[in-house]
Amino acid sequence: MINLANKKVILTGDRPTGKLHIGHYVGSLKNRVQLQNSGKYDTNIMIADMQALTDNARDPEKIRHSLLQVALDYLAVGIDPEKSTILVQSQIPALNELTMHYLNLVSVNRLKRNPTVKNEIQQKKFGESVPAGFFIYPVSQAADITAFKADTIPVGEDQEPMLEQTREIVRSVNNIYGKDILVEPEGYFPPKGMGRIPGLDGNAKMSKSLNNCIYLSDDADTIKKKVMSMYTDPNHIHVEDPGKVEGNTVFTYLDIFADDKQKVQDLKDQYSHGGLGDVKIKRYLNEVLQAELQPIRERREMYAKDPQAVYDILKAGSEKANKVASKTLDEVRDAIGINYFK
Repeated sequence: MINLANKKVILTGDRPTGKLHIGHYVGSLKNRVQLQNSGKYDTNIMIADMQALTDNARDPEKIRHSLLQVALDYLAVGIDPEKSTILVQSQIPALNELTMHYLNLVSVNRLKRNPTVKNEIQQKKFGESVPAGFFIYPVSQAADITAFKADTIPVGEDQEPMLEQTREIVRSVNNIYGKDILVEPEGYFPPKGMGRIPGLDGNAKMSKSLNNCIYLSDDADTIKKKVMSMYTDPNHIHVEDPGKVEGNTVFTYLDIFADDKQKVQDLKDQYSHGGLGDVKIKRYLNEVLQAELQPIRERREMYAKDPQAVYDILKAGSEKANKVASKTLDEVRDAIGINYFK
């Protein structure tokens, strides 16, 4: 985790609110494994349980249960604790104090203007009852990022306002306290049009709350049932009817997961002209997904047999991360001048 040999430092992660699905796999997990294995980065992957509690404080069991599920999904897709530090947010006490110091440099109006937070408050229908912890979570994220002096943050484009808020905090700390102790992060964004996969029902977003997901832990029968129920072209009633490829969720998935691009194009041509039924393309997609997800599921089942070993991985990663975050906090306290008894 320490920035050795001029490696860039990555911080990324997930809120533990349930098992991870193929939307997470396409949008972030595969990319994390590639970055981890490139040898170019010190990779830190955070299970953000404190952030998850900001809107789930009345259901902490959900977070406790999901912590292990997310860790199993990480290990199953190829996150390697020998190459990446997997840490649990709540086990890093320095993050809380850094958040408090940063809150003193951010106005309420600035938090209100953050478009990502505004959108999420609307989506969650908080109204005037938004929890204070949720309202200030961009500052908490800034603490997460700066604690590890992360300069590379793999995120979707909708998270750029969050990064900009972090950069503002970094500038404030460095300017006010006269030392360049914090690092300004940059986003690492997926290519245009990549990074998001629609739900099984054709909804633009795959989401646990919409029940339109294929989970990395789903067994073969469950995957098949979900694929066979997928949204296609509602006007493609008979096999001989011309079908619409654009916006057809099955073909969207085939574009993402199928290696044989020529076969996919041939199926698209045949479907567009008529003479190809939905059942046939769904069967092909099922074959493709089973081949992709079976080894992930098998690794997950292997790790799930020894949950204590998984918790040991999380504990070791958190202890390692805590040393780095505590050092950053000590530097911030020195700069402010409140390390009175040092």
